[in-house]
Order: sequence, then C-alpha cells, then structure tokens
Amino acid sequence: MAMKTGDAFEAKELPEEVKATLPNVYVDDLLMSLKYFIDEDKAHLRIIDQAVCARCEYKPCLYFCPVGVYTQGNDGRIQVAYQSCVECGSCRVGCPYKNIQWELPRGGFGVAYKFG
Repeated sequence: MAMKTGDAFEAKELPEEVKATLPNVYVDDLLMSLKYFIDEDKAHLRIIDQAVCARCEYKPCLYFCPVGVYTQGNDGRIQVAYQSCVECGSCRVGCPYKNIQWELPRGGFGVAYKFG
C-alpha cells in the first residue's frame, strides 16, 4: 500500500497483527496453473500514446500489474507483453493518464482459470 506525500510515494507496511491473519500465497505457483490462449493477430491491450508515457514521471504501470506485463525497454519506451495478461483489469484504472487501452480478448482467447 502506498500513500502519496508531496511529490513522492511512501511505502506503508501492514501492521504485524494484520500480516499474521493473511495466508501464505505464492503468486508464481498460482500463475503456473493458468492456461493461456494467445491471440497472435490482435492484442487486447496496448499503450495509446508512447509520448504520454515518456512524460509520465512515476510510471505506475511498471508496478501495478501483478504479472509484470508492462516493462520499460532500453529505449525508454513502455513495452506490453499482452500474452502474459491475467485480465485482472488493474491497468484500466492504474494509469493516471488513461493511456492504456484494455478490452476483453476475442472469443476463445485469453486466460482460462481453473478452480479447485
């Protein structure tokens, strides 16, 4: 959890009594159980305007995606690995400039969750 103070974000730790009630969850193990049906012809998410990203000071897109879909290339541009997307929708609300276009993958494509 982060709190904005002035021009920077300050990380906040959860209280120990709250941490003690949380289960041990290993996200990487959960991600291994997903099945992806990748649409190589049509990306379901993309950066609308790279110039907006270039002006973005904090680049929260590099941090809010739980599976790291967004990375910054050596050229400074934001890269999108849409094939890894778990369709949580955090990118729809995480970009302060609304510079990420997200839509559901076409029928038959995307991530398949299995429960149990």
